[in-house]
Amino acid sequence: MSSSNITAPTPQNTPLNHAPITSGLSRPTVAAISEDAEGEEAEAGLSGSAVAGALQSMVTSRLGSLVGASSGYVESLPDDVKRSVEALKGIQTEQDALLNKFKWEALELERKYNALQQPLYDRRKAIITGAAAPKEDEVKKGAELFKEEDEDYKESVVEGEAGPSAIPSFWLNALRTHPGLMELITERDEEALKWLTDIRVANLPLKDTDEELKKLVSIPEESASSPGYSLLFYFNAAENPYFSNDVLVKTYFYQPTVDDLGDWIYDKAIGTKIDWKEEDMDLTREWEVKRQRNKSTNRTRLVRKAKPTQSFFNFFDPPLPPNSDQAQTEEEAEAMEEIDERLEIDYQIGEDIKEKVVPRAIDYFTGKALAFDDYSESEDEDDYETEGSDETDDDDDDDLPSRRRPAKKGGKGAGSNVNPEECKQQ
Repeated sequence: MSSSNITAPTPQNTPLNHAPITSGLSRPTVAAISEDAEGEEAEAGLSGSAVAGALQSMVTSRLGSLVGASSGYVESLPDDVKRSVEALKGIQTEQDALLNKFKWEALELERKYNALQQPLYDRRKAIITGAAAPKEDEVKKGAELFKEEDEDYKESVVEGEAGPSAIPSFWLNALRTHPGLMELITERDEEALKWLTDIRVANLPLKDTDEELKKLVSIPEESASSPGYSLLFYFNAAENPYFSNDVLVKTYFYQPTVDDLGDWIYDKAIGTKIDWKEEDMDLTREWEVKRQRNKSTNRTRLVRKAKPTQSFFNFFDPPLPPNSDQAQTEEEAEAMEEIDERLEIDYQIGEDIKEKVVPRAIDYFTGKALAFDDYSESEDEDDYETEGSDETDDDDDDDLPSRRRPAKKGGKGAGSNVNPEECKQQ
């Protein structure tokens, strides 16, 4: 059996981990439904679920209009008391400035320790690709950990001098063990991801000393000083039959000022344009072949038309954030909501790759990382009790920030905004 066809078993899918994430994406507004309209719809014979949906939309809209609105309490205070309240508000601005400074300094500390880890990442890559052989002390430490996790574990036994041995499809298996990423990776994607040799993280803004990174990471001039990070996916372009890029980069930008809770606010994301080696190798599109008949000559021809399809590689073509300041029709609001959900999923996936998959790649490869998630398939829902209420909610997912929910299978990927092209054949 060829070593290139050997893939490690992948643990079963589990719900996407409820990781804390930065808030701040714009929310689409929902047109209010008046009580009169609600009554008319009920009289017209709408189902109970439709009326309930109308009520929910109305309440959501009206609650949304109250966000940030004054209760009138401060305005009702005597002027001398109101003056003290205004002073507290002024003090808060100084606290906010210190919090923002703290986040920038924490970013520099993260950059420092990311740099300290680079030699370890270089060593990891060398072993994965077979460029270097494992050292005895590395193997011994790893085997001891495996035995601690599983008392029945049998460590490797190699006769003679052990040389380098690559780990086929290491990153493919690590990525598809992550529950959210597993939903994005198709069978077609797997054939291309077999050639993924490394994933690295670069902190933004880039420094003058980051010469090599500047060659790989394209930063718009207006975002040169913005905080954020880049994910660099390295491929064996010589062997990869799908695209010619050596490196695919996904960059996330934050706004320069944190929110009231001290979290970075997502601003935008950009990705590398993928240079597909052939039209049919484009994994973000699929082709439909239809037969057309000419009404005048009665001759037929085959027409190939491309349409967007789900693919992990849509990750490198993220949607643009919607402009929620513009007036919207109901259809526009629904479209903006869909884009917003895709942005939230895209942002969460990027954060998980940066914070979990890259630093703990071996745990995702072996499947151990799933033990750190909140739930796994081995745990039954009956093992958990709901405290404080006997009521159940059929829409539990809707109570969670949508960044916490994985993309649905068969749905559109993060960057499915591909313009279809037509190719005609006689």
